[in-house]
Amino acid sequence: MEQRLPGIEAAGAASSTLARMDAVFTLPQSQDRRIEDVLTNASRYCDLIDASGRDRPLWLREVASVLPRLHAAMTSLHYSAPHAEYDHPVDLDARFELYSHLRELLADRDGYFLEFDCAHEGADAMTGSLADDLTDIYCELKHGLRAFQSNPARALEGWFLGYECHWGQHLVDAQRHLAALAAANRLG
Repeated sequence: MEQRLPGIEAAGAASSTLARMDAVFTLPQSQDRRIEDVLTNASRYCDLIDASGRDRPLWLREVASVLPRLHAAMTSLHYSAPHAEYDHPVDLDARFELYSHLRELLADRDGYFLEFDCAHEGADAMTGSLADDLTDIYCELKHGLRAFQSNPARALEGWFLGYECHWGQHLVDAQRHLAALAAANRLG
């Protein structure tokens, strides 16, 4: 099964030249599987965040397992989003509520040093926050999953613009910090 890119309509059988040109603008089946991988991993990640809580002590270990899969799925698509303006509406109250929930769950595992932080200044100099990373990734993915139901092409475009401009960096930072927590046996 092939999926048409947005704005490309079927040329009809009347012209073999148009039919060949139309074939250039279709996604091969392997691309469909890659999109399914993104959807599966995005859904899994959002489900884990939705179910996070003190009653699920291994949730962070599961998040640490799905993030590399999500990262690989995003990079395997080789999708180039048009250079449009990135605009992602966010419910700031809901975002803050989720951030606060995750920050409370993570407690002393939340903060981490970024490259430009001065470690010799102590814990107060940490500017990285795993709760912030996980929240921003969640908000982007959840928005895209909802949008995918009505407009898959627009959802993919939004995910990739967001990935390139914003949440991709949160993904990398979260993976790095989760790897450090795993090495210290602190995932849960």
